Amino acid sequence: MLIHPEINPVALQLGPIAVHWYGLTYLAAFGLFMWLGNLRLRHEPFASLTGAQAWSKRDVEDILFLGVMGVVLGGRIGYCLFYKPDYYAANPLEVFAVWQGGMSFHGGLLGVIASMLWFAHSRKRPWLQVADFVAPCVPTGLAAGRMGNFINGELWGRLASPDLPWGMVFRGAGDAPRHPSQIYQFLLEGLLLFVLLWLYARKPRQRGQVAAAFLFGYGVFRFIAEYFREPDAFLGLLGLGLSMGQWLCLPMIFGGIGLWLWARANSPKV
Repeated sequence: MLIHPEINPVALQLGPIAVHWYGLTYLAAFGLFMWLGNLRLRHEPFASLTGAQAWSKRDVEDILFLGVMGVVLGGRIGYCLFYKPDYYAANPLEVFAVWQGGMSFHGGLLGVIASMLWFAHSRKRPWLQVADFVAPCVPTGLAAGRMGNFINGELWGRLASPDLPWGMVFRGAGDAPRHPSQIYQFLLEGLLLFVLLWLYARKPRQRGQVAAAFLFGYGVFRFIAEYFREPDAFLGLLGLGLSMGQWLCLPMIFGGIGLWLWARANSPKV
């Protein structure tokens, strides 16, 4: 079995300033979004839009800023509502104690959706066009985040067979090998989803179908990965033996299917 490497969470110490690996993964995610977003400007339909509807590098920067706000606010609020509603209802000021940890991807997704709605309204652009632009640029950021989870030795996997060649012992999780589920998620909802979505978005699609593919693809890959990820200790497994993450993925999967079918029947091909 493998032993999780004891990586110092501080990547660089500059006097009193500590630069953490986790912070660097966020910076990597933002940088990748900017790079991919600028590449998306060369793809159709965005490359051929003119006048007030034309997209620019400034739009990519603005979407990123609003998206970061949506991730932080939505991720924190979503965690409080989805995972510990009773605790935070009794201790409302703890909602602001973000340094104690606790973020939800699904809450962050809702925050990003709200950010895109605001951006689309302020720029007078179709919301689904904005969503289609953003969707292929997201998975690399998710991959960077999962790498941060692995470096920190957090969100480890469920117990694995001792015969599993890559079974790993994580500090604080006992002496038995576990699935390195952070790496599974890095590969599935990060790299694989990015490749599939980027290729899918290169061809003309009905408006909304790229965003729908993201919802469906992430929902499926995260649902699969959750079978190898240790459920939150304070929740355990819920109905039908599914984790909270899996239950939150089901609306994404069905929502993605519904949006794709609706777009095929009602949206223009762009």
